[in-house]
This record gives sequence, structure tokens and C-alpha cells, in this order.
Amino acid sequence: MKQGALQSLLRNLSRGLAVALLALGALSAVPARAAERVQVADPYLELRTGPGRGYPIFHVAAREEWVEILLRHTDWFKVRTANGREGWVHRAQLETTLTEAGSRKTFRDVLLDDYLQRRLELGAGYGRFKAEPMLKIWAAYRFADALTFEGTVGQVQGVFSGTDLWHFSLNAEPWSDRRLSPFFGIGVGRFKNIPNASLVSALPTNANLSHASLGLRYHLTERFVARLDYSFYTAFVADTRSLEYRAVTAGLSFFF
Repeated sequence: MKQGALQSLLRNLSRGLAVALLALGALSAVPARAAERVQVADPYLELRTGPGRGYPIFHVAAREEWVEILLRHTDWFKVRTANGREGWVHRAQLETTLTEAGSRKTFRDVLLDDYLQRRLELGAGYGRFKAEPMLKIWAAYRFADALTFEGTVGQVQGVFSGTDLWHFSLNAEPWSDRRLSPFFGIGVGRFKNIPNASLVSALPTNANLSHASLGLRYHLTERFVARLDYSFYTAFVADTRSLEYRAVTAGLSFFF
């Protein structure tokens, strides 16, 4: 890739990422969800001073008493009793409690539970756009366990032209609590194709863009997720004319 093309790529990616992060910052003002309450079903629930069996038990919550789950550290949960005492309880004990609906409390795998509590994501991927190399980066905000708002910028360095694009998408991940999870998304954006200067009578194309994608995510750790996606793009270059493109990319996401 020529130095000028590389500099252009970095400028476009930085500009698009800045727009996406501004949008995510506006969304991050969503209020935090209320603490969950559970009822003690065993004769007692032991509260420790810290998240580990080496910490002493300082309080016992009696049967039928309600406690709030405040936060989680691996398999230990910080809870608050009705009289305001706060302490740490092991997952095994909390799994014997009852929810407000009267059912037994269950917990997801630690890795996925920590992942679903994270909201901001930044990732990069590489692949093929109509058989030509494509580089893209994205920033996303998870506002529900199965729904994500995502902003993406990308560039394609073709033999006869270069393509810049950006789009915002709404992604759905119905089985987000599984380690290997499919997702799909739809969105809109802009598309710009610039022919090489050596081509005679070739004009740049600047058009609205629609986007649909289908992919898989694999949770590597609580902060990293590998991602593979197949995307279908439609560029509306005129009232009666559109161009269609397909892209496949693989990448890695980092969560804050």
C-alpha cells in the first residue's frame, strides 16, 4: 500500500471512529439497572467480610429475609440485607435463594456474566470486499444483553479504485449468554468510491449505503471476543441504480 493511501486510510478511520465514540458517549448516560433482590430459602445465609473463604463470617441472614445483590467478583457476590449490612456470599449459597417470582436463582457462567456486564467495545477486522482487501474498525455500545449499537468505518484498497465507507448498525445477539454466539445486524451509512487517476473519464461515486450482516462471536476471555462476519452492502448511486457488494471479515474486539 502506498504511503499516501495509508495516511488517507488512517485519517478516514480516525474520523469515523471519533463520530462513533461521540454517539456512544451520548448513549452511555442510560441509568444503571436496579439491584436484584432474592429471598433466603435455607435456614441462614452467611455474610463474610470479603470475597473468599479466608474472610470471617460477621453476619447471618435468616430464612425468608430479603437481600440485594450489589456486585460480583468471580464466584463471590456482594449483598446487602434489609437492615443495611453488606457482605460477601459464595455463589453456591446464593443458588439456594429464591427470586421475587418464587423460582430458584441461577447464574450464568462467570466468563459470560462478566462479559454481559461490559458496555463499550472497540474492535478491528480484516477481510475481503468484492475480492479486494478490506480493513475496518468499529466501536459499539451494548444497551441490552442481546442488543448493540455499533459504528463502523472501513477502507478498501482495490486495483482500480479505493473505497471509503462508514455505517451505523443495530445488532441483535439472541444467544449472547453462550460462548459461541451468532448475531445479525442492519444499518445505514455512506459509501465513497474514488477511481485511480490513471483511469480515463472515471468519476468518484458518493452514495447512501444500506448494510446487513450475519456473523459469529466467540468469547475468548472476559474482555476479548473473536468475530467473523459476512456483510451485504447496497450503495444507492442514483434514483434507479444501485451497486451491491459482499464482504467477509474476521477480527478481534476488546471490551471496557
